[in-house]
Amino acid sequence: MPPLMFGGLVVFMIIGYPVAFSLAAVGFFFGFVSIEMGYFTMAFMQAIPGRVFGSILSNELLLAIPFFTFMGAILEKCGLAEDMLESMGQLFGPVKGGLGYSTIIVGFILGAITGTVAAQVIAMALITLPVMRRYNYDIRYATGVLAASGTITQLVPPSLVLVVLADQLGRSVGDMYLGAWGPSILQIALFAGYTFYLTLVKPEALPPVPRTLFGKALLVKCAWGIIPAAVLIFLVLGTIMMGLATPTEAGAMGAIGAIVLAVVRNAPLTRFDQWVFWGGCAAAIAGTAIGMVAFKSLPFQLAFTVMFAAIVWLCWRAWEVRELRDLIVQASQATMRITAMVAFILVGATCFSITFQGVDGNLWVEHLMSGLPGGVWGFLVVVNLFVFFLAFFLDFFEIAFIIVPMLAPVAQKILEPVVGHDAALIWFGVMLCVNVQTSFMHPPFGFALFYLRSVAPKEVKSADIYWGSVPWVVLQLIMVVIVIALPESVTYFLDEPSGIDPAKVRIELQPAEPENAPPVFGLPPHRD
Repeated sequence: MPPLMFGGLVVFMIIGYPVAFSLAAVGFFFGFVSIEMGYFTMAFMQAIPGRVFGSILSNELLLAIPFFTFMGAILEKCGLAEDMLESMGQLFGPVKGGLGYSTIIVGFILGAITGTVAAQVIAMALITLPVMRRYNYDIRYATGVLAASGTITQLVPPSLVLVVLADQLGRSVGDMYLGAWGPSILQIALFAGYTFYLTLVKPEALPPVPRTLFGKALLVKCAWGIIPAAVLIFLVLGTIMMGLATPTEAGAMGAIGAIVLAVVRNAPLTRFDQWVFWGGCAAAIAGTAIGMVAFKSLPFQLAFTVMFAAIVWLCWRAWEVRELRDLIVQASQATMRITAMVAFILVGATCFSITFQGVDGNLWVEHLMSGLPGGVWGFLVVVNLFVFFLAFFLDFFEIAFIIVPMLAPVAQKILEPVVGHDAALIWFGVMLCVNVQTSFMHPPFGFALFYLRSVAPKEVKSADIYWGSVPWVVLQLIMVVIVIALPESVTYFLDEPSGIDPAKVRIELQPAEPENAPPVFGLPPHRD
């Protein structure tokens, strides 16, 4: 029955039926067939509504998806990418390949803020591609580095990919973020190393760009491009890493921060608005300093009350300005569409997975994968090749909701002896995240290439865009090999395992002592 279910799903997708409804249709069809054949009863199917309402619609972790999506949609239009690219271009421009280095660094920073590929590729292509063409950069390198730098966001926290993988693998988002830092930094190093290599063998293809700003003007430009990004990174990632906020709460703060940044950069601010903004910043700094020594004290509460009042006023100004109000409406609509898509795919995947488990599909997958030659490394090679070729035809969400839950139990069992119980699925999840990056870079569904094609001038040929992506896909596959060969690249930043098996923990409760119990070992009786 499990192979038949996969075959039925493939038939539906070849026909072109939406994946979410294909999953549900296959699940219900084979579910009723299995009931008729006696594999399980109708009562077993009651797990579907329980899972939908209990694990999907009430899952607070998945609330991070609309928050990060909304934040990315706001930042796509507010001009943050332009400021960062211009400031980085001024810093690295005089170096050979400087525009390439600046694009890679800005892609990394934007990935730590937005978490959306479309926003990065479109924004960076609109700004950087004309400059690269003006200074005669190799067009295939230019298109390749723009597309590849946009896909970095899939690996750099707070990536939506990592949030979804953490949910499907049953691991904390914080641990998944910590595990992704090593590979994301190595990915940047690979991209920068390839750029440096090209400057040595083909220096004419990546010429330097003259600097137009110097001294104080350069310093102001760089500060205006970097400081807002640093604040947003702290709001989103710093609060999670410090344990001050959950991913959902950090996403909410990032969404509000994006609105405030859009107001400050794009709205016509009155003198009162400027006083409110700088007063809110001063109150936030003062409140943070007070909180380090007197948390929840009255001065602490007053400082953050002033900061919240400033945020409320600036959000109201965003609604008053017509352009910003339209931007918020468009961002809300985009967030609604993406969130609804994810929810429907999750519901369909639940219908499929319940039936799949009912016919012992998990045992079939385990026997299939456990019998591969090569042990752990054979399993990892086969799984990564399997996911790589699936990414030619399936979106990441479809892979995450269909394939990952089936592979997770097998991965836990096989990888645990290598990296330990706690880190096994983190290593596996980050590895899949690195692999899935390639799905945005190769045909037929290379969305980063589609985004780039939509904004590139007609003089840039589609063949140059596709051929330009090939070296960067190879670099991403090299990164997959590094993560497989060096698990420490993922586990280095993780906490040390406790060595305690939660399944063996016993908690024994003893009855409370009576009021007039005699002293024990000469000590007075305990009083609550």
